[in-house]
Amino acid sequence: MESDREARELANKRSQILREQSIRTKKHITLDEIGRRLAIGSFKQLNVIVKGDVDGSVEALSDSLLKLSTQKVEVSIIHKGVGQISESDVLLASASDAIIIGFQVRPSPSARRLADNEEIEIRLYSIIYDAIDEIKAAMEGMLEKEMEEVIVGNAEVRDVFKISKVGTVAGSMVTDGYVKRNNPIRLIRDGIVVYSGEMTALKRFKDDASEVKAGFDCGISIKNFADINVGDVIESYETREVKKAKA
Repeated sequence: MESDREARELANKRSQILREQSIRTKKHITLDEIGRRLAIGSFKQLNVIVKGDVDGSVEALSDSLLKLSTQKVEVSIIHKGVGQISESDVLLASASDAIIIGFQVRPSPSARRLADNEEIEIRLYSIIYDAIDEIKAAMEGMLEKEMEEVIVGNAEVRDVFKISKVGTVAGSMVTDGYVKRNNPIRLIRDGIVVYSGEMTALKRFKDDASEVKAGFDCGISIKNFADINVGDVIESYETREVKKAKA
């Protein structure tokens, strides 16, 4: 450079470019990422957003997570609340590099899309101890899941029929993925899990069906449950073995 001023300007421009590249390539925290960050000594605080179905569950889960704090890693609950996971929850998680823990709740469709775009991890649980054990294992760098729950499809209830000798049938449209007769299901209402169980029947028109894919209508009967409303979502899921990476 011909002068100190030109050298400083060039250095500042290069520094700005490096900062912008760092921001664009920064990976948001996930439970799987915690172990790697711990290993390189760059992880001191785990920010968590807790959403649940009722106040009692939210408070119990939040208190239990705070007790996981250690001298190396502090757990911070930056937000907690009742109800489905919203876009504002995802935006907060993105801004604060947090994970979202949902207990008996689900993200809204727009929140799910935003989380995918922002690469924000949303962990969903039906048992509080599962959430605590998994996060504790991640903080100890020993998260090794052998089985995982995978949501394979959702069906939206479009009509409800009361049929003698059959019971309540949910006239539904499979909106994504597929619904299998033998898979366990959950009934979601306004983003909150109100029932977990299994089907007694899955039909296409009047015929029994083993599976119905996205875009098709079906009739669903739920075992020991008749409180089904139009607009409810029936979630079909499977438990699968996690394939371990080869060394």
